[in-house]
Amino acid sequence: MYTRASVRHEAGASLSLATPIIAAQLSIMGMGAVDTIMAGRYSGAALAAVAVGANLWFLPFVFFMGLFMAVSPVVAHHVGARKPDKQIGDFSRGAMLMALIVGVLWMIAAKWLSPLVVTRLGLHEQTEAYALGYLAAVSWAAPVFAVGFVLRSTAEGRGVSRAVMLAGVVAFPLNALFDWLLMYGHWGFPRLGPTGCGVATALSSVVMLAAYLFAFARWRSLRSLQVLRLEPARFNGAIVREILRLGLPIAFILSAEASLFQVSALLMARFGEIAVAAHQVAINFAAVCFMVPMSLGMATTVRVGQAAGAGEPREARMRGFVGIGLGLSSALLSAAIMLFFPAVIVAIYTDVPEVADMAIRFLGIAAVFQVFDCLQATANGALRGLKDTRVPMLLTVAAYWMIGMGVAIGTAFWAGVGPMGLWWGLVAGLAAAAVGLNLRFARRSGRLVATT
Repeated sequence: MYTRASVRHEAGASLSLATPIIAAQLSIMGMGAVDTIMAGRYSGAALAAVAVGANLWFLPFVFFMGLFMAVSPVVAHHVGARKPDKQIGDFSRGAMLMALIVGVLWMIAAKWLSPLVVTRLGLHEQTEAYALGYLAAVSWAAPVFAVGFVLRSTAEGRGVSRAVMLAGVVAFPLNALFDWLLMYGHWGFPRLGPTGCGVATALSSVVMLAAYLFAFARWRSLRSLQVLRLEPARFNGAIVREILRLGLPIAFILSAEASLFQVSALLMARFGEIAVAAHQVAINFAAVCFMVPMSLGMATTVRVGQAAGAGEPREARMRGFVGIGLGLSSALLSAAIMLFFPAVIVAIYTDVPEVADMAIRFLGIAAVFQVFDCLQATANGALRGLKDTRVPMLLTVAAYWMIGMGVAIGTAFWAGVGPMGLWWGLVAGLAAAAVGLNLRFARRSGRLVATT
């Protein structure tokens, strides 16, 4: 049986691990917000171009981040099993070599595909030129981001999440500075417009990577892994297969959720500019709130993975449920804020009465889907800790695209509910995913306990 003291201790350990990740996630989200603000002040065409470019860049970014998130549970299992530090470091070095290769291919594909996609969107000539410039610049960051994903996941799996916070907190203000210098041409720098925004993102990725390298070089808990030793990393087929086996399902899970929200935003355009603006207000605030359970899910992966690697399935099960409980608590708090203070929230974004009224209604529904979103995020994290990703992928893709999108289109367009129907579709998809994933974790972890 789990004692109150053990649950309290685990909650504290999970929060300690998750707090730096929350700070890092908010910093990364803030970088996107700064890009949007800077572009909006440059010109309307620049804002549209950065919006288009960022959306085209976002899906592959999420996919490859998910792929290399597989490193975290593997490292966590090794830590729990008390594998030698050098063995853990060798795995990370092999993953870094894979990431470098994947990142270069990602960069080449981005440079080749961007013109093919952008030129078919029917944009105005200036907006199209700006978008192509932004994508051409930001694509150089692909190999840097890919290697950074591995170092981040290694640090998380090791339980050193302050390295993730360091990278995010350092990169955030520098990204804003690079935007200001390169978009507007201050201090003698060239005035590059939206291309400068892409360059700023690429430079910020280098800063983040440098922060990770500093942590792995100077902090004892990471330096002992010898990830940065001056010796060529060897290509290891077993490492590649393990990352692909665990990482591809994670990549598809994240991509399925991200694309669900992107398609919903596109469908919202069918209901006019007011609906789009109100949707953006509500979804942006919900996304900020989601950084907490998302980070808790990442921490839960590590806590469950370390217990599973140590051969303690009962402890892994307890840690998973504590993580899910913490996610639910954060969801209830953010839902209460949305329900009781919607006008205050909306006033931060807009003073247009029609937009504000609809955004307030959206926030009421967002309070409901926030609960399910948090439950699915933390349950997914717990399952990753058990190295269980294939079935969760099938559950989430079906929940999002069969149930969620089906309900969204059916209620919004066929039943005539309108914009609110799209939001109820999001609720349905996230609710189905939350139920399926939590049942999966309960059954899978229970089976592991029963067999020991």
